[in-house]
Amino acid sequence: MLALVNIFKREPSPALILAYAVAQGVFLGGISSFFEAMYPGIVTQAVLATFCVVAVTLGLFVSGKVRASARATKVFLVVMIGYLLFSLVNVGLMAFGVNNDPWGLRTSVEIAGIPLGVILGVLAVLLGAYSLVLDFDFIQKGVQNRVPARYQWTGAFGIMVTIIWLYLEILRLIAILRR
Repeated sequence: MLALVNIFKREPSPALILAYAVAQGVFLGGISSFFEAMYPGIVTQAVLATFCVVAVTLGLFVSGKVRASARATKVFLVVMIGYLLFSLVNVGLMAFGVNNDPWGLRTSVEIAGIPLGVILGVLAVLLGAYSLVLDFDFIQKGVQNRVPARYQWTGAFGIMVTIIWLYLEILRLIAILRR
């Protein structure tokens, strides 16, 4: 809920952004300890993988090898909406007992012997990396256009949301692979 309020607020609210960070810290701590109990070492793997994706994306962005473009952003939005729709259908199937697998369609469906969750996990990591590119681009354009300093919070919030999502997707991908 805090994320939605922050996303749709006209002016950034440092207090709400910090509250979101605290709430997500508690959530990530809980889910990480749950996964760590099931798969020892998974949290370290997911954290390292997340740092690597963020570092590579930032390095490529700073070097100019990767940029946000209008066409890539349109494709990104279409794929993100498709991924969101799949996720909602998957949760619905699990909630209504149509699929009892803990990962839903992510592990009960295979394509060429590869669980759908692995394919979707790689796709989600790529989407997360491009989302970081969009976040970096937002900040870069803000600096170039001398946007008021209070919007630094908006940039920080965007990066935080993306990194949390990326970590969760990597955690899920590794859990599916270790299953």
